[in-house]
Amino acid sequence: MVKVARHVSDDERRARLGVRHGLAAPVADTLAAARAVTCLHATEPATVHLAAWARSGATLADVDRTLYDDRTVVKQLAMRRTVFGFPRDLLPAVWGSASARVAAQQERRMAKEVEATGIASDGEVWVKEHLALVRRMIEQDGPLTTAEVRSALPALEARVTRGKGSYQADVAVASSVIVTLAASGAIVRGTNAGPWKTSRPRWTATTQWLGEQLDPLPEPEAYAVLVAAWLKSFGPGTEADLVWWLGATKAAVRRALTDVDAVPVSLDGGETGWLLPDDLDPVPATDHWAALLPALDPTTMGWKERDFHLAAHAEQVFDRNGNGGPAAWYDGRVVGVWFQRDDARVEVALLEKVPRSARTALEAEAEELTSWLDGDVVRSIYLSPRARAHLAASSDAT
Repeated sequence: MVKVARHVSDDERRARLGVRHGLAAPVADTLAAARAVTCLHATEPATVHLAAWARSGATLADVDRTLYDDRTVVKQLAMRRTVFGFPRDLLPAVWGSASARVAAQQERRMAKEVEATGIASDGEVWVKEHLALVRRMIEQDGPLTTAEVRSALPALEARVTRGKGSYQADVAVASSVIVTLAASGAIVRGTNAGPWKTSRPRWTATTQWLGEQLDPLPEPEAYAVLVAAWLKSFGPGTEADLVWWLGATKAAVRRALTDVDAVPVSLDGGETGWLLPDDLDPVPATDHWAALLPALDPTTMGWKERDFHLAAHAEQVFDRNGNGGPAAWYDGRVVGVWFQRDDARVEVALLEKVPRSARTALEAEAEELTSWLDGDVVRSIYLSPRARAHLAASSDAT
């Protein structure tokens, strides 16, 4: 049996996330918002802007300046083949751990697909040649969009088959080549060729984008840095939480927990969680707070085991693939979802009874977000099941 330092209740965990994630009180800016949760989800471009606004009140221009001018937050494909906005100084750790793992997986899959589809008899050689070719082209002629890369290299229009049954599709191999290079850290998403809600990155050589050469950390050190950052933001969390979040093996997580001298604590429900050794003091309850967080927000998605903040609402907030939709939070718990009408008005749909003060606070957040969006409508593909039901009912009624 593991000897634990102390017990951390669900109430304290909720207080911790309120403080650490910049929700109980705002943080200074977009970079501070990213640090508060280790990194911001960026699979959908709008998520970065909405998550930064929820924590700092940042404007669209503020976020764009951080991403594209200051470049202190950088989009990088990493854990679970997901795009995140990382504080710049975390990139060497990401490249040496989670991103390297994804890049290797992508290379192996692409080689098999190339052979299975008959593009080349030796998929591994074909992949390495075309990765080098595209990397060199972007370094010499970039920044380039995916469309421009495909136009310059017709060989990348070759198609491979993915999925099975009704999900089977033929896709151009170009996307796999670019995704693999992006995961490896060789290229990076530079400026966006479209509006803030769209993803049309101009692929740029990483050293050109950053203005300096940064090298990946060795794998053990890299995982230790990421685990320490995660524990600072999300601790206490379980081993299962970390394995899921990192998309890593149990062995890698256990080694990293040892390397950072993580301390075990007991959690409600009987699980063992982990904290950094300098983070063992209890965190008191905060003042009441409300927040509207976007789809795939780090606070919603940060743990695999979410009962302490999600309770019985998982099926109303998460889709079948485990993607969390836009959520309404109050005092460290998901109490509802939010969505936009066609007129861009933000509405909250509660999933449980809450005090009048909570309802009032969430309505105020909805009004503020409506004003901030200024007529823009964000149509997330990860809209929660409850929000979809509300919008469908409204459409039927009209």
